[in-house]
Order: sequence, then C-alpha cells, then structure tokens
Amino acid sequence: MEREDPADDLTKAPAQRTWRSGLAILASRDVALFMLSRFLWVSGTQACNVAVAWLVYEITRSPLALGLVGLAAFAPKLAVALIAGVVADRYERRLVMALCLAIVAAANVALVLLVLSAEEVDVNIIYAIVVLVGLATGFVAPTSQAQIASLVPREELSRTAGLSSSISQVAAIIGPSLGGLLFLFGTWAPFAWAAVALSIATLANLVMRHLVRQRSRGRVSLSELFAGLVFIRHRPVILGAISLDLLCVLFGGAIALLPILATEVLQVGASGMGVMRAMPALGAMMVAITLALRPLRRRAGRMLFAATIIFGLATIVLGLSGNFIVSLTALWVIGAADVISVVIRQTLVQADTPDEMRGRVAAVNALFVGASNELGEFESGVAAALFGLVPAIVVGGAATIAIAATWMRLFPTLRDRDWLVEPELDRSAPVS
Repeated sequence: MEREDPADDLTKAPAQRTWRSGLAILASRDVALFMLSRFLWVSGTQACNVAVAWLVYEITRSPLALGLVGLAAFAPKLAVALIAGVVADRYERRLVMALCLAIVAAANVALVLLVLSAEEVDVNIIYAIVVLVGLATGFVAPTSQAQIASLVPREELSRTAGLSSSISQVAAIIGPSLGGLLFLFGTWAPFAWAAVALSIATLANLVMRHLVRQRSRGRVSLSELFAGLVFIRHRPVILGAISLDLLCVLFGGAIALLPILATEVLQVGASGMGVMRAMPALGAMMVAITLALRPLRRRAGRMLFAATIIFGLATIVLGLSGNFIVSLTALWVIGAADVISVVIRQTLVQADTPDEMRGRVAAVNALFVGASNELGEFESGVAAALFGLVPAIVVGGAATIAIAATWMRLFPTLRDRDWLVEPELDRSAPVS
C-alpha cells in the first residue's frame, strides 16, 4: 500500500487549516520559548548593530572604519568556529545558548556605561567590545541551528525554518527601527534595549525543558573538529548552497554602507537609516510568513538560484538609485529574495544532516554565513573607500548574478534538487 504523504494533505487543506498548521508548532512550550529567545536575540542585536554603525561613523566619518566593524565581528567567529560545533554536539544546547546570550547582554551594558561616562568615545574600545560579542555569537549561531532541529520532527523542519525566519525578520524590522528611534533619548538607549532583550532571551533558554542526550566528553580529536567540513565536502548540495550564500552576500551585500547612503546620498539622517535597515527585514518577513504557512517543498534548487539572481538585480538598483522610495523598494526586494535563500539553505542543512553531526555542520554553515555578513561589511567598506559608493554597490550586485550563473554549472545536483526535504533520504556520509 502506498504511504500517504502528509505534506500533500497540508497542500490540499483549506486556507484556515494552513494558518492553524503553520502556527501549531508553537503549541510546544520549548519551541515557543526558542522562538521568543530568537526574537529577542535578533531584535536586540540588530538595535545594537545600528547603534554601533552610526556611532563609529559619527566618530570617524570613514567607510573603512565601518568595514572594520565587520572584520572585528568576524575574526573571533573564525577563531572559535570548529570548537563551537563540537561544543554544540557535546553539551546541553540551551545552556550554551544561555551563557553566550548573557555575555552579549553584558557587552551591551558595557556600551551603555561607555557612552554615558566618556566625553569622547574611543572607537578602539568599541572594536574590542565587538570582538567580545563576536566570540559569544560564534557559539550562538551553530548551537541555535542545531537546537531547533532537535525540537521538532523531521517533517516539520521546513515549516519551522520558515516560522523561525518569520520571527527573525519581524525582530529585524523592530530592532533597527527601534534602534533608530531610541537615538532620540541618547546614544546609550539602543544598547540599553539590547541588554534587556538579551537578558530575557537568556532566561528563556534556562527555563526550557527539552534535554538533548549527552555525547562523549573525552578528549577532542582533530577528526572530530574537522568532521563538519569533511561531511559537507561529501555533500555537494549542502556545499553548493552555503558557498553560494557566502560569495553572493560577501560581494553583493550593501547593508554596511547604509549609514553613508542615508547621510551623504539620501540625506535622511539616523531615523531614515533605521527605516532603511528595516526594509530588507520587512520584505523577508512577508515572504518568510508565506513560507511558514505554505512551505516550499518542490523545485528547491531552481528557486534558490532565481532568488539569488533577483537579490543581485535589486542590489544594482539600490546602487543606482538616488531616490529614498526607490531605495526602500530595492531594499525590500533584497530582503524578500534573501529569505528564500536562507530558508532553503537552512532546511537543506538540517534535513540532510544527522543529529549527532548537526552542531559541527551548523558551525561550518554559521562560519560561512558570518564570513558573508561580517567580511561582506569589510569588503563593502574597503570597496567604497577605494572606488566610491555607487561602483562598490553596483559591481557587487553584478558579481552576485555572475556567481549564481557559475554555481548553476558547478553544482548541477543543487540546481536540479527537487524536494527540499527528501521523503526518503540516506544521510550516511563519511565524517572523518
């Protein structure tokens, strides 16, 4: 007898059932706490990021100094990437999350005290605090990715990834906007909000009940450290997806340049920059909600490449536009296209990886994501300093399109991937 696929039933269900099934996973106490923690973590760190970028640019008036913020955030993540994956696989994930979020909360308290107590803020102290935050978040990203995959059944991974992205994007709208508005009360205010939000996120992880069985805590071997890299090397679908994201966001990301766009091109000030930072998240949120309620199941590879090309085209429009409304629209499209890539990549990584490997594979994925985001900020700052703002953005968008076209030829298994989550998947692969 042919087994009925529950996904087909969900696809045929009426609209109200789709809404209920999309939100049903929140009935789990630990999933709800995870989503609350994620909302507070993202909104708090986004508010902090806006404040740090604005503060550094106000102090230095240098695109390169803005780029160095990204480098300061990425370097510590690179240093702890492999060990972070081992920690996520060996130790209770909710406790690892709680400890790291508490460190980030403390760093924001330090920024509040720095701004309030210093007549002239030393930008080097800001860089040092960014390095500390980078160390902590180097553990947060892989642990969080592995954590959510252990809270829901395999068949709910795509839906959960969509809901998680939706919540993240709502937070990414509120965070920058709130960060910009809180500047009205003083430069310290966004950091204060971030400290409060991250403290509550810490508590949310501490009160979770779900326990992941403990793995061996013997001596860490080199093969264990590099197991995630070896696993991904034998999985061209995963390797292609995360390397595509790495290169496209590395060269095509323009978010780090928004303070310059807001002040020198569009002349909309800090509040306008907050709105600009929120627009990609608004586009991402709308698409992510759709993906949570109507999960993508088929034609995954082609959807991934189509979204990447749209991302590149919208980036070119952003670079060429001198109009605030056109720029906001381009940023909206950038966010909408990016979240499709994020959901597909996250679901592929989680679905194609066994639980005992998820921490180490997620660590490599997080390293690639961190490299694309933070090193992308550094690359954007350097390119803008050397070639000018508009060429840096436009060439980055064109590079994104070229990379997508190249990857379609280099990774045909990714391009031709049909099911996002294979109904019957043999996940065996060498890990050492």
